[in-house]
Amino acid sequence: MTQLWRFFVPLLVGMGIWLIPVPVGMDPKAWSLFAIFTSTILALICRPLPLGAICLISMVIAVMVQDMDLTQALSGFGNPVIWLILLVFFIARAFIKTHLGMRIAYFFVKLMGRHTLGLGYGIVATELVIAPVIPSNGARAGGIMFPILKSIAESLGSRVGDGTERRVGAYLTQVCFQGNLITSAMFLTAMAANPMAQSMAKAAGVDITWTNWFMAALVPGLLSIILIPLVLYFVYPPEVKHHPNATQLAREKLKRMGPMSRQEWIMVGVFIFMLFFWIFGARWNIEPTTTALVGVCLLLLSNVLTWEDVLNEQEAWHIFIWFGILVTMAKYLQVLGFIDWFSTSVGGLIQGYDWEWVFLAIILIYFYSHYFFASNTAHVGAMYAAFLAVAIASGTPPLLAALVLGFCSNLFSSMTHYGSTSNVVLYGSGYVPLGTWWALGLLVSIVNLVIWLGAGAIWWKVLGLW
Repeated sequence: MTQLWRFFVPLLVGMGIWLIPVPVGMDPKAWSLFAIFTSTILALICRPLPLGAICLISMVIAVMVQDMDLTQALSGFGNPVIWLILLVFFIARAFIKTHLGMRIAYFFVKLMGRHTLGLGYGIVATELVIAPVIPSNGARAGGIMFPILKSIAESLGSRVGDGTERRVGAYLTQVCFQGNLITSAMFLTAMAANPMAQSMAKAAGVDITWTNWFMAALVPGLLSIILIPLVLYFVYPPEVKHHPNATQLAREKLKRMGPMSRQEWIMVGVFIFMLFFWIFGARWNIEPTTTALVGVCLLLLSNVLTWEDVLNEQEAWHIFIWFGILVTMAKYLQVLGFIDWFSTSVGGLIQGYDWEWVFLAIILIYFYSHYFFASNTAHVGAMYAAFLAVAIASGTPPLLAALVLGFCSNLFSSMTHYGSTSNVVLYGSGYVPLGTWWALGLLVSIVNLVIWLGAGAIWWKVLGLW
């Protein structure tokens, strides 16, 4: 009986929203789907059932009340992003199975392993180096950083399911996750939705270039990279902070592993192949998911992975189900007009004030409305142009408005476990519980906003953006 609240809180909130009269001009289906979506998010927090079961029930309810038909409800499972998430789990399994991930992990430990904080900065530094040339935060997090992170954590005795998650793995997971989003905000080419924002800004008469994006993001981005690992270190500390023997242990482990095996060399070759096409594939219209799919097939053909390995990745298939459903619901909130109504309503409320206050309100609403989105791209596509137009109309300098909204289009994913591809991959590792993930996400979102709107504003004044 004490657990019944886990069912009733989401149900009562959803029913309460559903009973509210539909706003004028809105499709009733949009309001009904919003009620279901809100209940789903609350249920994911309360956890009356596993995440996949909650989302499956929500999808069935949406179909039964005819907010979506069955074809629409299942359409998310054809989304390339959903498949990319699934595939990077298989790639991570190959890294671990071949022991290549462990070899890389021991190399990192040998260089920076005396202190857990040092390992955190090593992970963020790696992200900073590779972010400008890999235009997919999901590919970076899932295909590159996640296998390395997991191997480092396990090599230091931190595994999921045996009570050692907080030893080092939970902290490194959060550092990797937040670092991925910060570096995505620093470079125009670091996340798929950034060029979309650039295109929308150009349509509004604002010219964003790679250089002015990078220069504007440089100082606040570096401050976030320095401070966020420290903040997490103090509010969510690893149980083991010092590893005095880690460097020597890593040397001994590498020596014991001996030369690289045939399977490791195959894994290296496939990894280089995928890395090349993740970086340059856009020139030939090759999507990151296509590259990951080819990579997994090559691993199967070379017997580095077996089909049993694929089937046994239970967490990957679990994520495939619940995230596919969430993405679909978020998409149809946009299709049915809820997001347009939301953007228009916000614009009407904040006009008529000084541009500084209007712009601050726009940023906060744009930022925290990401709780309703399961994709950066969907959020940018739904709201960026509308909010940019409101900001410019209020007197906000156009380039400043376009750039800051672009930075927020990455940083706002810090709050939930479903806000972008990298969220899902790293949350799916199992190191950080859901409630903790959301609490840390809210805290980091506040710290990032203080950094980017505080120190960032001073830097943008120096650059002459306002």
